[in-house]
Amino acid sequence: MPKRRDYISWDEYFMGIAILSANRSKDPNTQVGACIVNNRNKIMSVGYNGFPTGCDDDDFPWDRAGDTYDTKYPYVCHAELNAILNNNGGSLSGCRIYVDLFPCNECAKAIIQSGIKEVLYLSDKYCDTVSTRASKRMFDAAGVKYTKIKMAHDELVLDFRESNI
Repeated sequence: MPKRRDYISWDEYFMGIAILSANRSKDPNTQVGACIVNNRNKIMSVGYNGFPTGCDDDDFPWDRAGDTYDTKYPYVCHAELNAILNNNGGSLSGCRIYVDLFPCNECAKAIIQSGIKEVLYLSDKYCDTVSTRASKRMFDAAGVKYTKIKMAHDELVLDFRESNI
């Protein structure tokens, strides 16, 4: 019997892990996930956007508008930074990061400082913002490659029923 031919690519696999991680986010508006992978296609870490450890997400605001102090923005840790911080001590130098939304300038700084050399993303919906423009400027200066990837599949379905194994 020949091997199966309809398996997913490495890019689909790792972006799928990032999107699956995003589903852990409790943010009611934006769920972002990240997956960091080394040059041997080994997952080094994953992350999603949420509050720092020890900050109860029931005690902090999820609002997007109003006095900044009373919005999520000063408190939420982005997926990319969480993935970098969740790493269990292995070097991230030369790794690539899969993220469904192009990184903001603060995450770009952490990506560069950690030694990650490539960013693969699905959406660049904030491409005209100062934050994203600054990210690209820093990535270009630091030699970090960034690539918008197109998936061969529009969706992958996870089926948790035991009968399908």
